[in-house]
Amino acid sequence: MFTRSAIFRGRIKPGREDEFYAAVQERLVPAWSQMLHARAVRVYRPRQCEAGEEDVFLVQEIDYPSLAHIEEALSSPRREAAVAALASVRALYDGEHRHIIYERLTD
Repeated sequence: MFTRSAIFRGRIKPGREDEFYAAVQERLVPAWSQMLHARAVRVYRPRQCEAGEEDVFLVQEIDYPSLAHIEEALSSPRREAAVAALASVRALYDGEHRHIIYERLTD
């Protein structure tokens, strides 16, 4: 099993936190769940961070059966819907996100 993760760094605009996290649940999670070959989608709202990591405001994980399935998902038209969903919340935060692909070593 492989997991593609997105780590969002920066900050949610002041006073927009509830709106942002509601939009994650209402728009982003459904779009991410429709990614081709996605087995599971998880999102995390950090509550405590080590020094130097305080700017992480969202972590997303999507499980896929293989690296080949991830590549196929990223080339799929379904990804366009996920990109559009992300664009719809972009005004709610200042920052960026980076992706990491993990291979699961334990169950």
